[in-house]
Amino acid sequence: MTQRRTVKDLLVGAKDAAELMVDLAYAAVFFGDESIAREVLRLESKVDDLLVDLRAVCMLAARTPDDADALAGVLSLAVAIEDIADAAEDIAQVVLDDLGVPAELRDDLRHAAEVTARVKIREENELEGRPLRDLELPARTGMWLIALRRDDDWIYGPGPDELLLERDVLFLQGPPEGVDTVRELAGGTPRTLPPPPEQPKLSHLDRAVDLVVEMKNSSEVAVGLAYSALLLRDRSLAAEVMVLEDKSDDSFHELQGWVLRAASELDDPEELRGLLHLASSSERIVDAAKSMTRLVESDEPPHPIIAAALSQADEIVGEAIVNPGSEADGRSLRELEIHTATGMEILAIQRDDRWRYRPRGTRRLQAGDRLLAIGPGEGAPRLRELCGDERPEGEEGWAGPLEDED
Repeated sequence: MTQRRTVKDLLVGAKDAAELMVDLAYAAVFFGDESIAREVLRLESKVDDLLVDLRAVCMLAARTPDDADALAGVLSLAVAIEDIADAAEDIAQVVLDDLGVPAELRDDLRHAAEVTARVKIREENELEGRPLRDLELPARTGMWLIALRRDDDWIYGPGPDELLLERDVLFLQGPPEGVDTVRELAGGTPRTLPPPPEQPKLSHLDRAVDLVVEMKNSSEVAVGLAYSALLLRDRSLAAEVMVLEDKSDDSFHELQGWVLRAASELDDPEELRGLLHLASSSERIVDAAKSMTRLVESDEPPHPIIAAALSQADEIVGEAIVNPGSEADGRSLRELEIHTATGMEILAIQRDDRWRYRPRGTRRLQAGDRLLAIGPGEGAPRLRELCGDERPEGEEGWAGPLEDED
């Protein structure tokens, strides 16, 4: 008889798989790759199985009404994770159902703050035969390995002990400047992207595409902020997720207008179906993120299992406070190259009780800024070192009571 997995293990597995689904689903759209889209559907089945087991374990663990109340938050989080996975499946269906994606969308995604790249390990390389832990790709390049294909087999979210082999095809996410660094490590040649073409006037389709990219970015930030709000028990972060949810609703309504206008400009308006499908799925992801934050709004603290699961996932939430005289004090995000130097992506910056999410590279940091970032576990200490934040790990987050907002 197999040993039943713990609630924490099941929650971590479902969360990681659902996030990977979103990454791979957008990668399938970016590359127009049906094989990646089909992998998303396989992962969706895995998430379903994990959540079925999770619900069964919670039912067995709830021996008293108090137990049931304590585990209700875990089940609520499970529903949100399931909603994210379902939305990712719908994104993959854009490719599998050939709904059509305008070329302009792929052009916009190529010049986004975070891009998806596909890199093949060639004969002469610096990656072969070394475990991912030793390669430290996120810290060296800013790129996060989300999956790899080895012949006809796929490995999703490869672990730190995974050895890379010649001819492996890597799927990574990170800043555009990190792509060429990985290519060179893999034995390839740099392919510096030309700057995006300047257009004197935006067409209706351009405006629709811009809104879809904005909604995609908002959905990714909303999920990261929701996990941060849960881990840090921060109601101000939960409020920011609600702001993003309202913004996403407004963007979707605006998008519908631009799509109707763009239809008159195109010979084949059918390709606009894909835009609406992507936007609808992105909106559902933001809605799921908002539902997570209800656990923070309650006077009762969420179950400790939630904190343990979020802190042990493949990607963790990191927090750092910029100290006076530190390397980060007075310098911009672009100058610091935080993503490349640490592998962490800055989700938001808090300054004077105000949050700024997805800050641009020109944003200059100052002493007292509180940074929230998401990325690999080894990147969090490096981010703190950059900011001169010498607090011991574990001081932030779930230690101490939740303070009310002023």
